[in-house]
Amino acid sequence: MTAALLFGLLALLLIFNVPVGIALGISTMSTIAIMTNFFDVSIMSLQAIPQALVTSCDSFPILAIPLFILSGDLMSAGGVSTRILNVCNVFFGRITGGIAIVTVIVCMFFAAVSGSGPATVAAVGTMVVPTMLKLGYDKPFVLALVATAGSIGVIIPPSIPMVIYGVSTGASVTKLFMGGFIPGIIIGFALIIYCYIHCKRRGFKGTSDEFNGKIAFEAVWDAKWALINPIIILGGIYAGIFTPTEAAAVAAVYAFICGAFLHRELSFKKFLKAVATSCSTTATTMVILGCATAFCKVITLEQIPQMITEGLISITSNKVILLLLINMLLLIIGCFMDTTPAILIMAPILLPVAQAIGIDPVHFGLIMVCNLAIGFITPPLGINLFVASRIADAPMEVILKGIMPFIFTMLLCLMAITFIPPLVMFLPTLLM
Repeated sequence: MTAALLFGLLALLLIFNVPVGIALGISTMSTIAIMTNFFDVSIMSLQAIPQALVTSCDSFPILAIPLFILSGDLMSAGGVSTRILNVCNVFFGRITGGIAIVTVIVCMFFAAVSGSGPATVAAVGTMVVPTMLKLGYDKPFVLALVATAGSIGVIIPPSIPMVIYGVSTGASVTKLFMGGFIPGIIIGFALIIYCYIHCKRRGFKGTSDEFNGKIAFEAVWDAKWALINPIIILGGIYAGIFTPTEAAAVAAVYAFICGAFLHRELSFKKFLKAVATSCSTTATTMVILGCATAFCKVITLEQIPQMITEGLISITSNKVILLLLINMLLLIIGCFMDTTPAILIMAPILLPVAQAIGIDPVHFGLIMVCNLAIGFITPPLGINLFVASRIADAPMEVILKGIMPFIFTMLLCLMAITFIPPLVMFLPTLLM
C-alpha cells in the first residue's frame, strides 16, 4: 500500500510537470501524513522532510557537487574549451570528417574538467556547431553528434552523477572515478569510428592544411594550462594527495586562476554570470537531493528494495536476463527523469538486486551512469537534445532525424560495459 501510494503520487505529479525535487517532497510528505493518520501505520515523522533537507547536504563528499559545477562554468567562461579545440584541430583536423572527430575528442577533454553532460554540450557546441554547418555538414548529424558526445561528460571522471551514486550507496567515489576511465574512452572511440564511417560515405573531408610542427607547438603551448588541468585533478586523486571533494575545490580555484590571470578571458562580468549559473544549478540539485533522501528513507523503512529484489529474482535467477531487465528499466527511466533524481531513487532499490547476482557496487554504478547518460539523448526529456537545439536555434525534430545511429552506438557500448566487468573493474582493483 505504501509503495503504491508513494510511487503513484510521484508519477502523478511528474505527469503534471511538477519540478522533480518538489514532486519528491510532496509525494513523501503526503504518503507519511496519509499512512499515519488514516491507516494508523507510523512510517516516520513529517519532521523527516526538513531533517533530510539539512542532513543530506551536511556531507563532505556532497561538497564536491557545487565545486565541480562551479569549476566547469568557470572553465567554460575562461577560454579553456576554445584552446582544447584548437589543439585537437591541429592534430586531427586533416582526417576524414576531422571536425566531427575533433568534436568528440574535445568533449572527452572537457568532460575531465566539467563532470556535467549539458555543460559539455553548451561549452563545445557553441564553438563547433556553426563551424561544422559552414563546412557543409548536415544539421541533424551535427546536432546529434554534439548532444551525444556531451553525454560522455558524466562518464569520464570527474563525474557529478558518480559522486551522487557514491553518497547514496556508500560506494567509493575514487573507485567510481577510476572505473569510468575505460568506459568513457570506449564510448569516445565508438563515436569516432561512427563519425569516420558516416563522413566517409557522405564525402566530408578534413582540412587541407598540412601538418606544421610550429603551429602544433604554438597551439599546445597556448593550451598548456587547460591540458594540465585534468592531470592535476585526477592525478591528485589517484596519487592520494587529496580526496575527490578536495580535488573539486582545487579544480574551482585553478579554473578561476586559469581564466582570470593566465588566459585573461574571465572578466568580472563573466565571473558573476558563472557563479550565478552555478548557484542556480546547485540549488536545484540540493533540493532534489534533500527530498530524495526523505523519499529513500520511506522506501527503506518499508523494505521496498527487498521486495523488488525478491520479486525480480523470483521471475528469473539468470544473471544475463536480470541485467537486461535492469538496463531496460534504467533506459526507460532515463527518458523521463534527470540523472540526479533517477540515481537517488533507483540506486537504493536496484543495488540489492545487482549484489544478489554478484555485481560489484562500483560496476553497477557505471552501468547505471551509462544508462542514464543515454537518457541525455532520448526524448521526451533528453536534456542534451534541448541544449543542442538551443545552440543552433533548430526544432527538436531536426536532431531526432540524426540521433538513432548515435543511440545504437551508445547501446552497443552499454552492453559491453554491462557484460564485460573488467572494462570497469580493472583500474579500481588496483586500489584494492
